[in-house]
Amino acid sequence: MIAHIQGRLVEKTPTEVVIDCNGVGYHINISLHTFSLLPESESLKLFTFLQVKEDAHTLYGFVEKQERELFKLLLSVSGVGASTARTMLSSLAPSQIIQAIASNDVATVQSMKGIGAKTAQRIILDLKEKVLKVYNLDEVSVVQSNTNKDEALSALEVLGFARKAAEKVIDRIIRETPNASVENLIKQALKNL
Repeated sequence: MIAHIQGRLVEKTPTEVVIDCNGVGYHINISLHTFSLLPESESLKLFTFLQVKEDAHTLYGFVEKQERELFKLLLSVSGVGASTARTMLSSLAPSQIIQAIASNDVATVQSMKGIGAKTAQRIILDLKEKVLKVYNLDEVSVVQSNTNKDEALSALEVLGFARKAAEKVIDRIIRETPNASVENLIKQALKNL
């Protein structure tokens, strides 16, 4: 219903802003990602999503359209409400969430506060096809990087490292250098384990 709001930034906290638009102050909930992208100037435009429930009308705002679209996709998953979706977008950048969903990375999705194993699997199951389609991701490269991760994890397990600890290190390396080869993943992991 309300696609965007443009006006003067009156108040801001890490979780919400108030924008004065021709004398009307709009209270808008935001994620930490959006908070980090807010400009220093008073003039502000946020892409918005209005959630209507029987007991409340709540406005959510996003600096980037991509984040708003991901928020809407997350809301379409059974068991994921607006506060959970906002927490997810506060935990990781939208691009990292999209990458995790596209590459079946349950561990990354589950690492976000409020997301259990079943919810993480449901998010990936429900959204993978939509994410690949909406964001024009090449599934081949996604599967390739996932294969590299699996091979590196197997090698580290053979070398005697615990899978959970190795997976955390490998995930961090993949976030920093997404196109790392299996050899590079193992070498970097060995330095950090």
